[in-house]
Amino acid sequence: MNKKKQLNIAIVGLGNIGSYLYQYLLKNRERLRKKTNVLLNVSHVCAKNIKKKRLFVISKNKWLRNPLEVSTKNNIDIVVELIGGSDGIAKRIVFSALKNKKHVVTANKALIAKHGDQLAKIAEKNNVNLEFEAAVCGGLPIVRSIKEGLIANNVSKVKGIFNGTSNYILSSMDKDNITFKESLNKAKRLGYAESNPKSDINGEDVASKLKILTSLAFNTYINNDIHVEGISQVDQEDIINANNLGYKIKLLGISESENNKITQRVHPSLIKNNHFLSSIDGVQNVVIVNGNPVGQSVLQGEGAGPRATTSALVSDISSIARGNIKYPFSISDIERKKLKPNSIKEKSFSAYIRLDVIDKHGVLSNITSFFSRNKVSIKRLIQNPFKSKKNSSIVIITHSSKETNLNKTISQLSKKKYIIKKPKLIRIED
Repeated sequence: MNKKKQLNIAIVGLGNIGSYLYQYLLKNRERLRKKTNVLLNVSHVCAKNIKKKRLFVISKNKWLRNPLEVSTKNNIDIVVELIGGSDGIAKRIVFSALKNKKHVVTANKALIAKHGDQLAKIAEKNNVNLEFEAAVCGGLPIVRSIKEGLIANNVSKVKGIFNGTSNYILSSMDKDNITFKESLNKAKRLGYAESNPKSDINGEDVASKLKILTSLAFNTYINNDIHVEGISQVDQEDIINANNLGYKIKLLGISESENNKITQRVHPSLIKNNHFLSSIDGVQNVVIVNGNPVGQSVLQGEGAGPRATTSALVSDISSIARGNIKYPFSISDIERKKLKPNSIKEKSFSAYIRLDVIDKHGVLSNITSFFSRNKVSIKRLIQNPFKSKKNSSIVIITHSSKETNLNKTISQLSKKKYIIKKPKLIRIED
């Protein structure tokens, strides 16, 4: 149990999440005191715009004009960093706070994914906590589940849907029969996508989260060797084709350990309609962990937004209040491993391949010859004529084939004059 009867908290960043957290901690002081035996007091706040109109009042004596002050003030016990970004002021605050023996709670996945190893060393050296539950799928307690709830397990695989924005876009394209652009604009209107949703769409957000989960699950240092693809190339025709074939398209993050090597990959995947993951729609996140002896564990819920993120932040703050001083990545730095990466090129997949072609004699036989030559076996082939009847779309489902052979086939076909559009390849995930 924490010896202190009160812990002073500084919140740096008062956007939607910081504002919601501030109000939550004030309204639930007594409730949290009963659960932690500690009074959690928001003693200081810091934001870019002090004069911004807010729906609540903050007394003048709580404001800090210089955010770096939170790391040096003696009366601050916990620094909650909600600025974001892997570098800049957020990095300086967190590094300085840990060095000055203050606990840090953050929702900053980019920071942890890039500097987590260094930060963990500093936290361990100074016997303080670095907590980042809110950095990965906010509403799902996946970080604490892996660190504590699944501590008995030898984890072999982690996979799931880690980004609500991309999942909403793909779900909306499917259910509403609209284009990628229309679905993205709809997500922006509803507040599910930022004005600049680049990191959500190109897979970078999922990649950051996956790197963190990989480190936790396999007791490794953060590994930057990761294959990343986004969803911007998925169009309506792919969605329709997937439905006709009995699949849904989802952006997955997958990490698995084989022979002391780690494979990390982020890419759209075809999921069978009867698989649990295919039913995860909208802004929902889900994480599946395969371990021994537990088997398969599943966590599902909203991954982002003020409510879900606050739930994770308060969980971390409460853990500190209860006196749970622990290693940021579950084990001490000296015990963490450097596992070699295993390239996605070494793996085999069944795949969905779409070729938009000039519809003329000999094209189909020429295409299949490339597949045969590269040892890619065709399981199913469908030819869909365009309305013009001059062109058609050829959809191929392959048997499990080497990634290198699949890519070689696509590369060779893309150079042929009868191919009128860049070929599509989407892996099929069992």
